[in-house]
Amino acid sequence: MAHPDRMPIPRSFLAGGLAATLAIGGGGAIAHELLSSPSTADAGAKTTASARPISADLNARQVYDASKNAVTYIVADTPEGQATGSGFVVSKDGLIVTNDHVVDGASQVQVKVGTSDTAQDATVVGADPSRDLALLKVDGTNLPTLSLGDSSSVGVGDPTYAIGNPFGLDHTLTTGIVSALQRSLQAPDGATIDGAIQTDAALNPGNSGGPLLDADGQVIGVNSQIQTGSSSGAEGGNVGIGFAIPANTVKSFIDQAKAGKLAPQPQEQQPQQEDPQVVPFSF
Repeated sequence: MAHPDRMPIPRSFLAGGLAATLAIGGGGAIAHELLSSPSTADAGAKTTASARPISADLNARQVYDASKNAVTYIVADTPEGQATGSGFVVSKDGLIVTNDHVVDGASQVQVKVGTSDTAQDATVVGADPSRDLALLKVDGTNLPTLSLGDSSSVGVGDPTYAIGNPFGLDHTLTTGIVSALQRSLQAPDGATIDGAIQTDAALNPGNSGGPLLDADGQVIGVNSQIQTGSSSGAEGGNVGIGFAIPANTVKSFIDQAKAGKLAPQPQEQQPQQEDPQVVPFSF
């Protein structure tokens, strides 16, 4: 029998307003919040870790002040409407990590970096639905960045800090602890994401793609899913159980994306019909 920590558990994805949900096994939901109508990598070794003394770490305000200017607000124009999410800058020249489900199928992606009110166009340069990660690129030369920590050294009880844009409330900080380790998540394409970090830091729709930080201000995971507490398939808010894709998985993804191995697939185009009255398919 599989260890319960390794069993996939249905979750809700945390993209950002109307909720379009897709039920998955066990009554969970993949939730994608919409603001308007259309207009397999290694997760790191299992390591027994001891919690660091909190007195030696930064406090919540220090973590926030040191990190806020590298956290991003993402708006993606999808066929269903505008989806919002979070992300964070990982290179001074403008590479940004977020969840794939935040930008999947988007015709345009815009990003606000840090506390700036200026939105700029972003290009998706890497995408991996099986790990629910995407790498964006914006123009930049000396942008503030966040560092990826070693997720294999994280221990239950360690403090956590999440910065993101829940329900469009930009640059919201929530705090908690690492509640459990080595959880298994289901990616949008049905693949299993191993080694996820469970936290009780409040995560809600709009936090997707944002950083889960440790007490040193390093990214230990990408906030991606929540347990909704609903068996009806409807979208729910925070119930104290959130999940982050581990930083070691993110590192592997970034390396592959930068090497050009995860270029996003072009969106399928409906073929042009010579006679507009002839419609080969019904919808």
